[in-house]
Amino acid sequence: MRAKAGFDYETAFASHLDRIRSEGRYRIFTEIARKAAEPPFAIHEGRSITVWCSNDYLGMSRHAKVLEAACEAARAMGIGAGGTRNIAGNHAPLVELEAELSDLHGKEAALVFSSGYVANATGISTLARALPGCLILSDGDNHNSMIEGVRQSGAEKVIFRHSDIDHLNALLSQAGEHRPKIIVFESLYSMDGSIAPIHAFCDLADRHGAMTYVDEVHAVGLYGARGGGIVEREGALERVDVIQGTLAKGFGCHGGYLAASAKTVDLVRSMAPGFIFTTALPPPIVAAATASIRHLKSSSAERKAQTSAVASVKAALLSAGIPVFASPSHIVPVMVGDPVLCKAASDRLIKHHDIYVQPINYPTVPRGTERLRVTPGPFHTPELITALTEAFTEVWHALDLSFAPRKAA
Repeated sequence: MRAKAGFDYETAFASHLDRIRSEGRYRIFTEIARKAAEPPFAIHEGRSITVWCSNDYLGMSRHAKVLEAACEAARAMGIGAGGTRNIAGNHAPLVELEAELSDLHGKEAALVFSSGYVANATGISTLARALPGCLILSDGDNHNSMIEGVRQSGAEKVIFRHSDIDHLNALLSQAGEHRPKIIVFESLYSMDGSIAPIHAFCDLADRHGAMTYVDEVHAVGLYGARGGGIVEREGALERVDVIQGTLAKGFGCHGGYLAASAKTVDLVRSMAPGFIFTTALPPPIVAAATASIRHLKSSSAERKAQTSAVASVKAALLSAGIPVFASPSHIVPVMVGDPVLCKAASDRLIKHHDIYVQPINYPTVPRGTERLRVTPGPFHTPELITALTEAFTEVWHALDLSFAPRKAA
């Protein structure tokens, strides 16, 4: 940036970066080239590594049906969408995808966004703004995208302790019977792997006249008989009012969405800036997502293989004394508790063992709960699990990390 009179912008920016570095949370992106034909391997600095932290949980980004759908759509319709949904971008594959999503979640309608983050940020804010005097009740561990949606709404908010039914009940009781209320929470929390008490939250919503809005981004594709998420698995599809999901994790593609009643979806479609003023998702991505969803509706092979790998990894690491936070889901958090040591552990894993697990530091998790987040998938074989366990053990000894059991915040 060229020098400007009156204020030194570069020095101000450098000061912020120096502070982030001093706190051990400066983010360095690891450059990899994934091998589509050889999951879960990738190339890093000219050598093959094993990826253990991907959110492409089931490997659907490289599934033959998904790849062919993307290529066919690209050949037929081109790469770009051509505009917003309102201006030339409402291509046929998008309409087809939304029908597939509404069917997946047992809802009247669905609406696709450019990302899961945008779906939350613009979806929550739009719904709350449309309800006069709305009160938002937000789980204390909600993702930043949900927090941003609450903030953008301008509505009054109260935060209830993570998955605390009694605290939520008390807050709802104080809110008043006739006031519009939205309970926003995640079905599966991606940093500690915990699962929300969905039916208990729905019971409270019924009792106090509140809407329920659930983020299923880390669950869709992975749970439920057809991949409809934790809500489907728990038999709560008819009880939850709004389901938000992503196409970028279990389905291996890109984009986000909301599924709800026809009027709810039409309201968001008509009022949400984050939907109205952005270019539509491109046809190849949309067609690929549709193919992935359709496949996982009928195939349980990927889910079964992932479940088996998750169980094996948890058992192996716990047997070796590695401080794994006990979670009821596919997320395997390995607790470190220090940002510098967490980064050092990740660096040593990739440098000495060709294993890639990204460090998770503040602000993604609270200070003092820094961790390595392992996400086993259907392509992680028993041999790779053994290598992972041996590598973690070596790193823990080499860095003198604590083997004491730890809990997530």
